[in-house]
Amino acid sequence: MNNGNKKITIWLFSGCFLIFCMVVIGGITRLTGSGLSITEWKPIMGAVPPMNDQEWHIAFEKYKQIPQFQKINADFELSDFKNIFWWEWLHRQIGRLIGIVFLFPFLYFFFTKQFKPATTKKMLFLFLLGGFQGFLGWFMVKSGLTERTSVSHIRLAIHLIAAFITFGFTMYYALELKYTKTERIQLNKNGKLLHYLTGFIIIQIVYGAFVAGLHAGKIHMTFPLMSGEIIPNGITYQSPVWLNFFDNPIMVQFIHRFFAFTIVFLTVLFFFKMKKETISRHQLKGLYLLIVTVSIQFLLGVFTLLSGANIVLASLHQIGAFLLFSTNVYLLFHFRYKVEEK
Repeated sequence: MNNGNKKITIWLFSGCFLIFCMVVIGGITRLTGSGLSITEWKPIMGAVPPMNDQEWHIAFEKYKQIPQFQKINADFELSDFKNIFWWEWLHRQIGRLIGIVFLFPFLYFFFTKQFKPATTKKMLFLFLLGGFQGFLGWFMVKSGLTERTSVSHIRLAIHLIAAFITFGFTMYYALELKYTKTERIQLNKNGKLLHYLTGFIIIQIVYGAFVAGLHAGKIHMTFPLMSGEIIPNGITYQSPVWLNFFDNPIMVQFIHRFFAFTIVFLTVLFFFKMKKETISRHQLKGLYLLIVTVSIQFLLGVFTLLSGANIVLASLHQIGAFLLFSTNVYLLFHFRYKVEEK
């Protein structure tokens, strides 16, 4: 790897780490019910928190105007408000930090002509993804400021999967700079299982957000059956039927469980089929990482469910999703190209 590429690669991996931190803090923000504590969108001025008692009372009075306070947290004192405020403020600060960490190095690399034309286009694409992610964050928060006591679980899922997609492209571009691509790989039937696995992981992340947003994990807190049933009662109580797939917490939890088993099955199948073939050390490393991350993530999901969505376990489960997704991106790259270290 030449020195120019090394600096750009480190920069991109730093961005991956910050996106990871933002998603983890975002998960804690949701679990603590903190996401609606800041009722305004001020990308620049909002970076400064309340600095005195008067400013704290003004911020608290604004929170008192929304349904979450009026219907759920009406007993809150100012000290309670501060506890939830700081989580949301930290979440937004990391978002601002990501913008700074991306913009200024990008300008430096661009004006010192360290980007190849193709790389410049990819970096601009990442910039657009990051800006869109910021918009989606406010779009999500706005859904809980007028009639709802929490944000829309649909908007939560869109916001979350957009973060994962931004992370995925950033990591993939970093891998392209880290390794020399020597030959494009033509995947056989076994290798193409990875594409199906990727699709199921993305859907599972979306349904994980649905479960979180609808508090669906607190309905049937038993495993492997759902309160003694394979297909629980109430799975299609809404009309029309298709609405149950997105808005029925029982159906949402059922689907999330189904995809968990499906991902485990596809992972084991992919692992053993590829082990029979001649693969590179990078691909073998990715396969073992996949087995480990899927196993850990599955167990974390079970323990989170049995605990009634304990905040620590739920946060670890979200971290597990990130590690699994990262492993999947690593595999997608190494099963696309034969590579060597630069």
